[in-house]
Amino acid sequence: MLRYRIALTLIPGVGDIIGKKLVSYCGGVEAIFKEKKANLLKIPGIGENLVNAIANHDMFEKVDKELGFIDKYNIKPLFYLDAAYPLRLKQCIDSPLMLYYMGNSDLNAQKIVSVVGTRNITEYGKDICKQIIKDLSQQNVIIVSGLAYGVDTYSHKAALDNNLQTIGVLAHGLDRVYPPSNKSLAEKMVKSGGLLTEFMSATNPDRENFPKRNRIIAGIADAVVIVEAAKKGGALITAEIANSYNRDVFAVPGRNTDTFSEGCNHLIKINKANLIQSADDILYIMGWETNKKPKKTAQKQLFIELTPDQKIIYDILSLKATTAIDELCINSKLNVSKVAEILLNFELEGIIKCLPGKVYQLA
Repeated sequence: MLRYRIALTLIPGVGDIIGKKLVSYCGGVEAIFKEKKANLLKIPGIGENLVNAIANHDMFEKVDKELGFIDKYNIKPLFYLDAAYPLRLKQCIDSPLMLYYMGNSDLNAQKIVSVVGTRNITEYGKDICKQIIKDLSQQNVIIVSGLAYGVDTYSHKAALDNNLQTIGVLAHGLDRVYPPSNKSLAEKMVKSGGLLTEFMSATNPDRENFPKRNRIIAGIADAVVIVEAAKKGGALITAEIANSYNRDVFAVPGRNTDTFSEGCNHLIKINKANLIQSADDILYIMGWETNKKPKKTAQKQLFIELTPDQKIIYDILSLKATTAIDELCINSKLNVSKVAEILLNFELEGIIKCLPGKVYQLA
């Protein structure tokens, strides 16, 4: 099964969206390679060139080499249909078909925050980055970044210094570390977090890979924090992607004369990022504050008359502090419109609270 999953990602013309469509129509990955050409051509959006590429594939030698690498270095391959695949990322239409993971962090942990910014981090950026992550440590947040120079490096180091797990999303294969100066940092992260990529081994950190890497950084998290950013750069691309994924974006403001605050100031100005001065602002907006009064859910249940479908949703919400709408649909086996209707009624009755990113908790 894994052999065919990796092979699917190597077919020319098969991207993340087309690949998922093929799996859906054919009923499985292996079935794609065994399906008749005439049937493949009946799939909307699948043309003759792509069908020929599937029929004439010759990538299994490369796949078998990758399987050897995966086995040798204890890599965890994650297909988008696997339970361990990041659920937040799966909600994104262009999420990778395959991920390769080396580490021990739960990619579906309750709270994940991505921190990104300029490679030319200033002393101001270093101080604010360290302080924000230090304050987030009380929430046991997983910190995600891109293991690049500057803000990325300081974010990973600050997380480790505060006993937080941290994940580096790479723009290359797991057989190398870029930049090489972060090799020792990456080794520490594997023991307390992990390294994640959609690229097979022997893939170089080519320029076109970084925007693809950025969509994972944006999609895997509940929120994205921009510490410092110039007018143009990868951090602003990540912020734009995060907004398109309906993720909360936060930016640290700076002086008008600071080159590496221009990007953050602009995001705040055009309402594409929340202005933050400390971690408290993130906790407040995300609803993660810890000084709230305990919920009296047991007493409230006595006065709620629920339909059978409502009780299913209510019971699922009772199991965890927060639950995403996709998780509710999967676990309840109810369609999206029915779940949305129940959630709306619950919210109007004050039974639940809607958090950013279509995540819900009992009130």
